[in-house]
Amino acid sequence: MECLLRELRNQKISNRIYVIGIDGLGGAGKSTIVNSLKVQLQKEKYHTYVLHTDDFIHPKHIRYDESKEEWDCYYNIQWRYDYLVKEILSPIKRGDKIYKLIELYDKENDGYIKQQILIEHGTVLLLEGIFLQRKEIRRYLDFIIYLDVPQEVRLSRVIKRDGYIGGLKDIKCKY
Repeated sequence: MECLLRELRNQKISNRIYVIGIDGLGGAGKSTIVNSLKVQLQKEKYHTYVLHTDDFIHPKHIRYDESKEEWDCYYNIQWRYDYLVKEILSPIKRGDKIYKLIELYDKENDGYIKQQILIEHGTVLLLEGIFLQRKEIRRYLDFIIYLDVPQEVRLSRVIKRDGYIGGLKDIKCKY
């Protein structure tokens, strides 16, 4: 954390948006770290905004396309990286503020909701999700934190968190 704060202090972020990626596999603790980081950054008087890559996925009929290999759907097809880059990350890289209506995935309805977002200069954007180090995303990140957590720890967390998936066998299969 101290390394990140030192980096932020050395950057002139008042004229731009600073993007931090928090990456790791399911159950690694990304959301917990994001929440802690947000509180710490706000104590340091930084404005923060949080986005999750889970907000930028395709509906089930696309991401679980049975005509495609399961691994291809998981790694490639389910993510709306093009939309995330076009609407958020590329404008930030150009130096723009973000004030627009964007589509965010709504898990309850398996579709999109429109939400107005405002990310001004001087803000630290915390982008949380898996696969943030892919070439499509990494170049837009100013700083990246990767949570390398043992599989058994991650699995015990997702069993507690993701009971909606089904039983232990279903959860293990997904993760």
